[in-house]
Amino acid sequence: MRHRVHTFKIGKSGAHRRAMLANMVSSLIEHGEIKTTITKAKEARRMADRMITLGKKGTLHHRRQAIAKLRDKVAVKKLFDELAQGYTEREGGYTRIIRIGARRGDNAEMCLLQFVEEGAPTLKKAKAPVAETVAAIEPEVEVAEEVTEPVAETAVETEATSEEEAASKE
Repeated sequence: MRHRVHTFKIGKSGAHRRAMLANMVSSLIEHGEIKTTITKAKEARRMADRMITLGKKGTLHHRRQAIAKLRDKVAVKKLFDELAQGYTEREGGYTRIIRIGARRGDNAEMCLLQFVEEGAPTLKKAKAPVAETVAAIEPEVEVAEEVTEPVAETAVETEATSEEEAASKE
């Protein structure tokens, strides 16, 4: 009988599975969220929660255990120094899975695996807010209005000089 035996195979060898999970959890620690399939996310969540628990304990022994599993000293340093400190009051459930639909190529169920907000690393914003962008552009617009020459005449003159230069080269 196979009581209380958890198996996560997904058609890969044991070494491949361990390496894949270590890479996924390292990326999760570095970026705060990853996009993957549901099956992989469920297994990565188990490993990530265990790593946070090791980080909360914070001893040298636990740090070495985390390095042995993750194989990434930079991720372990961030885990122990920054991430685990945000979850000191929480007893578990450090991650969440948000389903985002099917992948286009093979119709695999995709999801986002991310840390819950309490101790989650801050993610970089991709775009600046619109008000800041407009404020940055306005000084350039004022400088452009100070020019007295019409733009269309300048373009015509440039084309004429280009034609004259081409004719002189021939």
